[in-house]
Amino acid sequence: MPTPETALWRAGAFAADDWRFPAAGEPVPADGKVALPKARFLAERAALAGRNGPIGVVLESGESLADIEDDVPRFGLIVLRFARYADGRNYSTARILRDRLGFRGELRASGDVLRDQVLFMLRAGFDALEIAHAGTVATLKEGRIVGVHRHYQPASNEIGESAAGLRGWQRTSRRLASN
Repeated sequence: MPTPETALWRAGAFAADDWRFPAAGEPVPADGKVALPKARFLAERAALAGRNGPIGVVLESGESLADIEDDVPRFGLIVLRFARYADGRNYSTARILRDRLGFRGELRASGDVLRDQVLFMLRAGFDALEIAHAGTVATLKEGRIVGVHRHYQPASNEIGESAAGLRGWQRTSRRLASN
């Protein structure tokens, strides 16, 4: 899915993408990591059951988890596309995936991902960001995104937090503490 104009930021560093995203009409490879749009996954679900290699799914902004909730444990990657910066529906979807459905694979944000969203995306449970915005890429490369480490609201269960001293209601982000 990343193009020459995008960069994949995973686990705190830029990385090469090891997933393939076959185009419409292109056959699904028999092995290797492959991610498909939700509609295609549903149409080919039975054929994909015996496939060698991890499978992922791409959800467009506003697409629900209906019809794939039972498949979540078999996904190695779920990509949530942000059509616009101001569309926050995928933050809720990320929390549902991590906290309610127990998704432990890679959760990737794609589309209109900007520097102001990075820390919020991490707290919602994303662990990879596909970034096309040059300013955001530069900011991450230079380490200029500084996290807030004390929070009143809980983050996704995937991140893990600890109580801050005597104030059990105040949380310290362990994952973001390195930023």
